[in-house]
Amino acid sequence: MFGESSHSETVQLPKWRRLCAQKQKSLHDSVPSDWFIPRLPLQGHPNVLDVPEKCGLLTERELMITETTDVGLILAKLRAAEWSSVETTTAFYKRAVLAHQLTNCLTEIFVDSALERARHLDDVLRNTGKPVGPLHGLPVSLKDQFTMKGLETVMGYVSGIGKYADKDSVIVEILYRCGAVPFVRTNVPQTLMWGETFNNVFGRTLNPYNRSLTPGGSSGGEGALLAMKGSPLGVGTDIGGSLRIPSAFCGLYTLRPSYARLPYYGAANALNGQESISSVLGPMANSLSGLKEFMTAIIGAKPWDLDPVNIRKPWNEEEWNLSEHGGIGGHLCFAIMWDNGVVRPHPPLIRAMQMTKEALEKAGHRVIDWECHRHIEIYKNAETIFVADGSHDYMTECEKSGEPLIRTMVPSEDEEAAVGYEFEPPYPFVKALVGDSPEHLKAYELWKLHEEKRELRKSHLDHWQSTVSRTGTGRPVDAIISPAVAYTAVPHGLNTDSFYTTLCNAMDYTTSVFPVTRVDPKVDIPKEPHEFYNHEDEAIYKLYRTDLFDGCPVGLQLIGKTLEEEAVMRMTFIVDDALKQSIVG
Repeated sequence: MFGESSHSETVQLPKWRRLCAQKQKSLHDSVPSDWFIPRLPLQGHPNVLDVPEKCGLLTERELMITETTDVGLILAKLRAAEWSSVETTTAFYKRAVLAHQLTNCLTEIFVDSALERARHLDDVLRNTGKPVGPLHGLPVSLKDQFTMKGLETVMGYVSGIGKYADKDSVIVEILYRCGAVPFVRTNVPQTLMWGETFNNVFGRTLNPYNRSLTPGGSSGGEGALLAMKGSPLGVGTDIGGSLRIPSAFCGLYTLRPSYARLPYYGAANALNGQESISSVLGPMANSLSGLKEFMTAIIGAKPWDLDPVNIRKPWNEEEWNLSEHGGIGGHLCFAIMWDNGVVRPHPPLIRAMQMTKEALEKAGHRVIDWECHRHIEIYKNAETIFVADGSHDYMTECEKSGEPLIRTMVPSEDEEAAVGYEFEPPYPFVKALVGDSPEHLKAYELWKLHEEKRELRKSHLDHWQSTVSRTGTGRPVDAIISPAVAYTAVPHGLNTDSFYTTLCNAMDYTTSVFPVTRVDPKVDIPKEPHEFYNHEDEAIYKLYRTDLFDGCPVGLQLIGKTLEEEAVMRMTFIVDDALKQSIVG
């Protein structure tokens, strides 16, 4: 997936394209020559998850290390010096570069400095007998927003090329304090506001389960990398689903914390200054242990001492033990949101919810139906806030380099030729319910949107609290389970639904995503047409094809209330365990 152009071709390009070509070459040149796959399986090989094992680039020990998905176990091996940080970082580095060649997921590769960091950590452990922190020696991948001293932060814009950070963002500073080894950065879409991953600098990121499908976005580079097991733990961001959509599409776990629970200061971002619906950072991993290790480490480092917006809330063990949800060992009441009243989910998502309901009931928990509340109002309010500047932020950033603003994620014929892979033919583009971007809103108009959002949050909270009459526990519903997206990974350019996730951003509900199953064409047969809510619902209904989505991961989200990170994670453990026990049983 590394791009290279001849000198004669490059000099004829406009300046912004030359900058892109130079950056791609720089990325290519940062890889050790013996880490390249001799022969890439491009045509006729949509699923590339088996390539790391078969390509011969990884030793048996490197395969063993990188196939270990339990982050707690990796950390235990590192602390005990059974695995060195150098060998662990090298193993994941090689696999990350391999993943990049197959999915185009990376933006920054800095092998020498990462391995120097790993050697330092090994030396400290050997000389003192003590690890350097709760994440000692662990390689951690980062979305291309988290600035690192001495590196560019392109963030999907050509204007980011050549701008080197003079200091680390707070999350990177804390990761270093915790003993981690940041080792790669991952691809994002231009503007960050797409549920897919494509930009003019690095191109398109592909889903390793089926490269004709999207890994989602905007943390799509992280999604593809982690699905390939090229990293044990990744850090992404989420303003409308950017952690949860890639996690659902790529079979991962994630946590979308509430505003300001984790430190965002110093990270690059789009729509800077828009604080009604704040972007948050969170972990992505192949195991729930990765989420807990990350959260306890970062919160334990007192991030509020470095980020003035960070809420001063230490890790709460009582909340982890579900003190407000009947305690550990008690019976919980979950509500299933079968349908959000905007877009009806595809058959695999319905089956996943049925599986989860049955597993929870078998484990002794109560499950009721969620009654949706003012969803269209919340959807329109949130989407209008996002476009309140009339795209001024995006246009301004593009004008700095002269690159065009990307207006569709549907691949062009030129892109298909450059990638060397034929994508699925595009379906009709689906338009958002709020319509075209408006002109700049006046400050007073934006304030009124903020006022409306606060009223909607209060109304939704009251609605949630009222469920106490239906739960049988004496408490309101403990958590809501719903799709993260109405479908599994879809062809590039067609991920247009985000309200299942954006609902949680607008209401600031702490939310996780967990994998449930895979699409089975023999079981997940198309349903008869229903009475469509809108044109988007109709277009998404027509999108479903059993052959296209065969084998795709199917994930759901668990929605808790604001600042319930500990409880949401613990309830996700409970749901995940119930599902696994149900399969075993």
